Amino acid sequence: MISGVSTLNVMSFNLRYASAAEPNSWAARRPAVAQLLLTERPAVLGTQEGLYGQLLDVEHDLPDHYDWIGLGRAGGSHDEFMAIFFDTLRVQPLEFDHHWLSDTPNVMGSRSWGNNVVRMVTWVRFADRATGRQFVVVNTHFDHESENARLRSAELVRDRISGLALPVVVTGDFNDVPLSPTYKTLTDGAGLADSWLAGPQTTPAYGTFHGFGPLVPDGPRIDWILTRGATVEAAAINTYQRDGQFPSDHLPIQALIRI
Repeated sequence: MISGVSTLNVMSFNLRYASAAEPNSWAARRPAVAQLLLTERPAVLGTQEGLYGQLLDVEHDLPDHYDWIGLGRAGGSHDEFMAIFFDTLRVQPLEFDHHWLSDTPNVMGSRSWGNNVVRMVTWVRFADRATGRQFVVVNTHFDHESENARLRSAELVRDRISGLALPVVVTGDFNDVPLSPTYKTLTDGAGLADSWLAGPQTTPAYGTFHGFGPLVPDGPRIDWILTRGATVEAAAINTYQRDGQFPSDHLPIQALIRI
């Protein structure tokens, strides 16, 4: 998907944390990730699970005009990031922050609601250099074990974006499926549209988590791009492989949107 003057190519991509375990080590996967991103050139890329050194590798492999914003969920460079990469020739960051998915969202590294893993959000307010329009990108990764934590996380995201007058794009690995209470909290409750359903689908449907195994047609779609105040021109689930190597255990998802 190539961005036009009035459209933005947005991607959500769970990178899978950098591991040395073969056959899908980060060293083996990095060339596939680099080629994928160099081919697609998203204007905005919400990533999940990236570790600091891994994100530096992604930054190195992208053109020099890309930058990123993020914070380790345990603070500083520690643990996984919800980093947002962006093409500085197309968008300009105006404001950003991070909060944790817990009863104390401003406390770094906090967790509640039954999740054993710390979960967080990174958000950025951008200005589109091509159109002058502003929008907010919210990037997150919900818990994989606790349904209660996913639902409470969705409620917190809903409440945080409810007062925003600007268009909103939410990217993430939600570890849940459409029509779940978590999904409905963000769609029905927050007025967000599922880009996969809102725009023409330019690829077949697959489960977005494949675990480096065979793809599952019409399988569980746990990675979403949700929008409010934007028109979805196209949606895709990217199945790129490089010499049989998947970039990650998740498929990246994409939406071409007009703010």
